[in-house]
Amino acid sequence: MATQKKSDNRYKKSQQLFERALQLMPGGVSSPVRSFKSVGLGPVFIKSGQGAYLTDVDGNSYIDLVMSYGPLIAGHAHPAVRAAMAKQMSRGTSFGCCTPGEVDLAQMISDAMGSNSKVRFVNSGTEAVMSAIRLARGATGRRLIVKIAGGYHGHVDALLVQAGSGATTHGTPSSPGIPAGVVENTLLMVFNDVAAAREQFKVHGWEIAALIIEPVLGNIGVVNPAAGYLAELRRLCDQYGAFLIFDEVMTGFRVAWGGVQSQEAVRPDITCMGKIIGGGLPVGAYVARPALMDHISPAGSIYQAGTLSGNPLAMAAGAATLRLLQAPQAYSQLELLGQRLQEGLVSAAAETGVPLAVQRRGSMLTPFFLPSAAPAAGQSINNYAQALSCNTRAYAVFFKQMLDAGVMLPPSQFEAWFVSLVHTSADIDSIVEKARAALAVVKAGMGQK
Repeated sequence: MATQKKSDNRYKKSQQLFERALQLMPGGVSSPVRSFKSVGLGPVFIKSGQGAYLTDVDGNSYIDLVMSYGPLIAGHAHPAVRAAMAKQMSRGTSFGCCTPGEVDLAQMISDAMGSNSKVRFVNSGTEAVMSAIRLARGATGRRLIVKIAGGYHGHVDALLVQAGSGATTHGTPSSPGIPAGVVENTLLMVFNDVAAAREQFKVHGWEIAALIIEPVLGNIGVVNPAAGYLAELRRLCDQYGAFLIFDEVMTGFRVAWGGVQSQEAVRPDITCMGKIIGGGLPVGAYVARPALMDHISPAGSIYQAGTLSGNPLAMAAGAATLRLLQAPQAYSQLELLGQRLQEGLVSAAAETGVPLAVQRRGSMLTPFFLPSAAPAAGQSINNYAQALSCNTRAYAVFFKQMLDAGVMLPPSQFEAWFVSLVHTSADIDSIVEKARAALAVVKAGMGQK
């Protein structure tokens, strides 16, 4: 299937901006996930967003399933979030001092996570993970960190090994610029492989400071944990005195009020958060029980700081977003919309004969274009290696068709799609119909050499 190009007229202004951007920024983007390189296109430049829709600089409108890669669970420019930000802006945007807003948001997060948790705000998910790793090593006096192959935890040097997200999409599962001595303290495990976990701890257990994991993988596409898998990781960490870190930057307040850990009834020692808790503004946080968090400066000796941490605008937007999620039907609404989209895509794939596995957790999902023309019944993606076998060429064709039809998707097979509170059933049905037409094009191209 040949890579298709965007029409010059339909995306003319975006193309012109991209040409300028290429001269000013690496690859013309501020983050690799915004590049359309993996689907053979230049990126679309967005002018505005409202509710579930985006408008680009050429005036094209899209139903948005990227939603800023997860934070905009209330949609674009939600009135309550805008009002909270405007109120704070009238008072000031940054003070270098403590503010009531960070206390209020910390209380909401602590209440949701339980165990009288303490919270330290930072400016990104990457910072949250970096700080959680330092906390684990400092508190245990150990050096080794265990991560999951395909798990993405930001661009932390020690964890950018077999990482998902943009690192996989753009063919760099590890990165130059990271000394061998940094990653030699990182151990890898296969997701959903209990035997591998037991063996890793049997060999290295008393040297392991922490095991960090996305409890539901989201950066190779949505992959759920097998029954009992997270509980076994909890048991192993307890047995060997290691900390269990859940990276819920993506899933925190997305799949449930208390995150994946509330659904699985498995509590980590440290939780990393971001995205939704900032309501679309840059934010991160790490959360743990008081005895552990009090190792952090100035309460303790483990140093971590940030000039703009707890930024008042981010605190206001995050708190407003969490209040919207406290509405009685919020998560049931998200679940129903996610299920409607999943079932519609499964039906469309069956009708067109495209081998597709649609995997979901709440309002985040991924359609995996399977490598086999005749997949086994119920075939699913359970780990990184299986995700890498997916048909990225088919996804590229699908992406182009959906873009032209007015649906904004992540420009990568290895990302999650996100539904929001402002998507409607009509939006979902429209997406499914457009997907059915796009899948027909993919199917037609499968016979081409």
